Amino acid sequence: MKRDKPSGSRSSDLTTVHVNAAAIDIGATMHMAAVGADRSSEPVRSFGTFTADLCRLADWFAECGVKTVVMESTGVYWIPIFELLDERGFEVFLVNASDAKHVPGRKTDVSDAQWLQRLHSHGLLRASFRPKGEIAELRAYLRQRERLLDYAASHIQHMQKALTEMNLQLHHVVSDVTGATGLRIIRAIVAGERDPAVLAMLRDTRCHADAETIQKALGGHYRSEHLFALEQALGLYEAYQERAQACDVRIEAVLKALSTLRDRQTVPMPPPRQRGSRQSNGPGFDVRGALYGLLGKDLTQIHGMGPYLALKLIAECGDDLSAWPTAKHFTSRLCLAPSNKISGGKVLSSRTRRSGSRAAALLRLAATTIGRTDTALGAFYRRLSTRTGKAKAVTATARKIAVLFYNAVRHGMDYVDPGASSYEARYRARVIDNLQRRAKTFGFVLQPAGLAVDAVS
Repeated sequence: MKRDKPSGSRSSDLTTVHVNAAAIDIGATMHMAAVGADRSSEPVRSFGTFTADLCRLADWFAECGVKTVVMESTGVYWIPIFELLDERGFEVFLVNASDAKHVPGRKTDVSDAQWLQRLHSHGLLRASFRPKGEIAELRAYLRQRERLLDYAASHIQHMQKALTEMNLQLHHVVSDVTGATGLRIIRAIVAGERDPAVLAMLRDTRCHADAETIQKALGGHYRSEHLFALEQALGLYEAYQERAQACDVRIEAVLKALSTLRDRQTVPMPPPRQRGSRQSNGPGFDVRGALYGLLGKDLTQIHGMGPYLALKLIAECGDDLSAWPTAKHFTSRLCLAPSNKISGGKVLSSRTRRSGSRAAALLRLAATTIGRTDTALGAFYRRLSTRTGKAKAVTATARKIAVLFYNAVRHGMDYVDPGASSYEARYRARVIDNLQRRAKTFGFVLQPAGLAVDAVS
């Protein structure tokens, strides 16, 4: 009787896809690298994380004839070695840790590196998307800007707390204390002004609250410790805003460089879909015009997608979307498409997978806001939310917006909204067709209510 082969020898039956493959198990203070057993007498080696150590690691890969390297996205520790290997000409695969789970009970740094190298050599690992070149630089600037705005937001709360402790009810009569009226009054208070009448005169003409109401709200009890906290919070808020403006300069420069590099032929930019004030936390330059010069398409014509949101999507996904062959691949990567779990020919679950994708979060935010609009997408959201709930409606609407975004960027599609009434008419016609088809299978014929009454009479 033949004995079964040991489980370790079964990997030799698999086809080798990446012949010159290597892998790195990423750590904070040490990287464990592995190459094929036929490439070195010592196929697994450990390296430190200093720059000199990373250079020695790249040199060793070159000596072993390595062409492709795989690593897990562990914290931010992978970034230095990833960028160094990419500059050296290696094809680097960054994979999700959940796709490279090790055999239970055999987990060490050495075995992890060997396991990654084996899976990668057989083509069993998928590389995560990571933009390159100017798009990666644009994404870094935008993420830094978002962090600065988050820090600034915490100091807005500190200003509101200091005002409340002095019983200055400014944030109750002014919608935004960091708006024109609020900042003028807070700066005057920090500068030493205490007269409510004088402070109320700093009201901007666009403020909804009148001067008399603001004057009543500013009759408080000033104490030195609360004024000191207010002064510190204001200074930190303005410092973060200044740093965010520095990011805007870098972002605008990158967009101009990308537009020159792409050199797209464009027609005059269409008029904006809606005219309104600039977004409070939006960049300090014409984002819509910069994106139009880069893409040759106005993404803001898609309902729910403003200039700043479109800019963040471009930074996260790129300006050509060639990494995804179709819109279905794109929505699947964002975890906005159903994930079929089938066993025995039966669909056990079709729930969408959880995702930490920033692009998916942005599209979900756009779907939430579009539900209140009189558009085809808004009508779709409202119909679905009444039938399946708001959570599923948000996901489905976000997927539709993602498809429109993909087709506009990849294929140059022009989006024209048919309107909520057109969508409802098409939905009604579809429902009637389904009812007539089902009635026909049972031997009945559906007729309009008026014709049915006349036939009876």
